[in-house]
Amino acid sequence: MKSDRIKRGVETAPHRALFRAVGLKDDDFRLGKPWIGIANSYNTIVPGHIHLNKLVQEVKRGVLDAGGVPFEWGVPGVCDGESMGVEMRLSLPSREHIADNVEIMMLSHSLDGWVGVTNCDKITPGMLMAAGRLDLPAIILTGGPMKAGHMGKESLDVISVFEEVGKVRVGKATEKEMLEVECCACPGAGSCAGLFTANSMACMTETLGMSVTDCATTLAISPEKMKQAYESGKRIVELVKKNLTPRQIMTKNAFYNAIMVDMAIGGSTNTALHLPAIAKECGIELSLDQFDEMARKTPNICHIRPSGPYVMEDLDNAGGIPAVLNRLKDRLKSSATVNGLDIVDIAKGAKVLNDEVIRPLDRPFYKEGGIAVLKGNLAKASVVKQTAVDPEAMVLSGPARVFDNEDTVMKAIAEKKIKEGDVIVLRYLGPAGAPGMPEMLTPTSAVMGAGLKKVAILTDGRFSGGTRGPCVGHIEPEAFVGGPLAAVKDGDIIEVNIPARKLNVKLSDAEIKERLAKAKPPERKMSPMLKRYRHNILNAC
Repeated sequence: MKSDRIKRGVETAPHRALFRAVGLKDDDFRLGKPWIGIANSYNTIVPGHIHLNKLVQEVKRGVLDAGGVPFEWGVPGVCDGESMGVEMRLSLPSREHIADNVEIMMLSHSLDGWVGVTNCDKITPGMLMAAGRLDLPAIILTGGPMKAGHMGKESLDVISVFEEVGKVRVGKATEKEMLEVECCACPGAGSCAGLFTANSMACMTETLGMSVTDCATTLAISPEKMKQAYESGKRIVELVKKNLTPRQIMTKNAFYNAIMVDMAIGGSTNTALHLPAIAKECGIELSLDQFDEMARKTPNICHIRPSGPYVMEDLDNAGGIPAVLNRLKDRLKSSATVNGLDIVDIAKGAKVLNDEVIRPLDRPFYKEGGIAVLKGNLAKASVVKQTAVDPEAMVLSGPARVFDNEDTVMKAIAEKKIKEGDVIVLRYLGPAGAPGMPEMLTPTSAVMGAGLKKVAILTDGRFSGGTRGPCVGHIEPEAFVGGPLAAVKDGDIIEVNIPARKLNVKLSDAEIKERLAKAKPPERKMSPMLKRYRHNILNAC
């Protein structure tokens, strides 16, 4: 064990003295006794994280009961909803920061294995990246979804409030009505109640085999979540003793299964950012084409908000991810899990408890999976959550309305300058352009709230997992590095054809090239971290 180098020898006596200062006793220095790190993203700012300290206590108890020694440290967590449209450019960069945080703490202190206690959008992917990078035994404990809010019989979540803002801006609702929704939408602890990015990534974590069974959908406030925390603490000690590491779990088969489940449940388009980043840390390459290929052959069998009326609690009551796996059991590939069971065996042992929340494969909500990858003269690749698009908006053609920041598009929506049939272009908002690739939930929700059903939004930034409508994001290459989005002008006709996977502007290649030669990115105010992030993006191999 890595920790054994500290436990014996003259040279490491000073190290032991410092460990004794934090409470270790003679028996804790016994050779072969696992030292377990706990990366805790608890804070009192983010709803998804306010309860994680209680879970960590159960993780520690599990580690101790299994014969290990627990150590805890803090990990930052950004709430995308709280930073949206204010300053959320640091959200995606925080993912790499979190992976670095875990690497620093684990390697600097010679720990043998670790548990990542997490919940929200970038924290879970960052911890999974660290798991693949370090390849030391690890388990991820996701903190669980929030209960949906209610106003009468209507289920609410944070997206309800974002869309209510859009209604107020165009005069379809009053500020008093908005306040009522605001006060009811988010009743307490947990990641937002729909299948947005946080819960999508929790589902990916369980499918990858990196969390205990049922972890992804068990509510934050459920007593079962405490049991899962204790079980995770016990299991990590066993994983260390068996030397079962993340790269033995997160294999090509595991990522294949994860993309399949992602398509089946209709997860956030941000999975197309995070899964490839996690796979890369495991030495595996994933392309957007693999997502699209899987989408074409995997039916969408769940309609969780924002795609449909159900919330995460409904998915949990229907059997959770094991039940989804059961629907897909004949398509899954063998893959290990932290449970000590193969994912196929977990699938075969599960039951679907509600045939409407998790439909059979021959009666899907949509014949294809959640994400479609569009290409054309505007993009070498881009993504859209097709299962959250109205059938009448799957094919659109209209004049471009070009904006280089969110404030100007929000003003245009409020002033009713955006009309049905328009194609909003939000550019210079990619990883280097923004920098930091912020989400565009504020304008997309404003468009939905304004009742504009046939307005497409295109961006080289990204969209929230709560986005619905014909919103095409992750457009590559981004405008800042000379992508064709930088050539678009107001009035250019843009064609969005999701079934055909096409994204084009009616311009010749020569005209695009001529315009790009004259394009100039806007100036951005940047914090030191954002400056470093842009530098790293532009100098990446």
